[in-house]
Amino acid sequence: MKRIRLPSPNFNARALPVSMLVLHYTGMETGRAAIDRLADPAAKVSAHYVVEEDGSVIAMVDEAKRAWHAGLSYWRGVTDINSASIGIEIVNGGHDFGLPDYPPAQISAVTALSREIIARHAIAPVNVVGHSDIAPGRKIDPGEKFPWERLAREGVGLWPDGAVPASPDEARARAWLIAIGYNPDLPLDVVLTEFQRRYRPSRPDGVLDDETMGLIEVLAGKVSAA
Repeated sequence: MKRIRLPSPNFNARALPVSMLVLHYTGMETGRAAIDRLADPAAKVSAHYVVEEDGSVIAMVDEAKRAWHAGLSYWRGVTDINSASIGIEIVNGGHDFGLPDYPPAQISAVTALSREIIARHAIAPVNVVGHSDIAPGRKIDPGEKFPWERLAREGVGLWPDGAVPASPDEARARAWLIAIGYNPDLPLDVVLTEFQRRYRPSRPDGVLDDETMGLIEVLAGKVSAA
């Protein structure tokens, strides 16, 4: 995995220990444009790492420092997610540029880098999240094409394998989604859309159908058993 050091000035001191890994897509037309923005003091955004399409890794902020990638977010009671997380930006045009496929070399590099970070900081699988998980209704990255299931098979995050359809129950679904980590103050359909974008990406419609209910139940069980 090729590594390049390109420091960003956009960081400050952490107020919390690292307990999370947040994955993003850059959502810009080119990787160069995204990297330039993350290094621009006027932009006031940054990430610890950027992973390019060919698998090259750009290190921009030291892991001991607080990068500015999460914005207004929430996960499992934490609201200063920048302080509690390592942020990886994955070069991809995102929804504004046709949501390109993620190249295999890039995903391999993201997986390897994520595994290193998880081991270094003892990050629990439930705390490996996408930007869309921590900011439903505001962010939708890394998007429906990101291969979360593959990463989970390789030790990066959780996957609700073995799920079977279950009768929809809004009260139970909401309670389970909160137990997983989602923001309890958001409307259920907003949270469901981003849950589906990650775990049922073929149809992120915000509807609590029997397939989605089954996925929520299995994932909540994995979280409670951890």
